[in-house]
Amino acid sequence: EPPQISKNGKNSTDDFFESSVSLEKSHIEEGYADGYKQGLVVGRQDGYEVGLKHGFQTGEELGFYRGLVHVWLAAIHLEPNCFSARIKKMIQQMKEQLDKYPLTDPEDVTKDDLVEGLKLKFRYVCATLGVKLDYNGCPNKSNPHEIDF
Repeated sequence: EPPQISKNGKNSTDDFFESSVSLEKSHIEEGYADGYKQGLVVGRQDGYEVGLKHGFQTGEELGFYRGLVHVWLAAIHLEPNCFSARIKKMIQQMKEQLDKYPLTDPEDVTKDDLVEGLKLKFRYVCATLGVKLDYNGCPNKSNPHEIDF
């Protein structure tokens, strides 16, 4: 039997395909909207976790340098002639850089330059003093028996 022609000039087969395409399009749009919403939630969670980890690592590294600076300044206080004038100046500059670090402004573009400057000064002081110190991050907590102090 031949397809019947409707009032608008389309046959019933065209209407069927048009409704199928329309249904598929609505499913795609609905899936996109759901995926977008879920992506926002997951992206926010992932961003939080990455930010927390990076912030912890940065704070840990800054704490390492601050601790060394405090020890070196205490040594200078007890024995003013224990380091050369150049080393004392470098230690003081490290302290000033640590004090300038923008702890409350994570978007401050100067923070990376400050950390790089600290690393350079740290290496210089250690090399000049003949001390082998490295910042290697937090010890691996998965095997606490391998931690050397």
